[in-house]
Amino acid sequence: MPKPEPVDHGAIFDVTELDQEVRAEATFERNGYAARTLVRTADLRIVFIAMSEGSHIKEHEASETASIHVVKGHVRVGLADRAADLREGQLLVLDSGLRHDVEAAADSAFLLTLGWSK
Repeated sequence: MPKPEPVDHGAIFDVTELDQEVRAEATFERNGYAARTLVRTADLRIVFIAMSEGSHIKEHEASETASIHVVKGHVRVGLADRAADLREGQLLVLDSGLRHDVEAAADSAFLLTLGWSK
């Protein structure tokens, strides 16, 4: 798996290319989803996640504020009190500690952004 890109001079990512690469990985074939960390710094983490239709990431929580920005497809984020249907171009922000799961209603890809405390 490639190392996260350094950002000291800026970093550019092609999400269409990333989607093709991640979907070709054995982990994607095995699980129906796979992730690649694009940026890992002291105060920020950005992860690209590709999911096949019907795949599911079990309930979990992040200890940091997080956002999910759908760049392809349609995902359903299950929250305690509702399901958030997110389609291409939509962004969901989750408070730290908020339990959720993710289901792909179609072949999908999204950027997960996590803020980190220094």
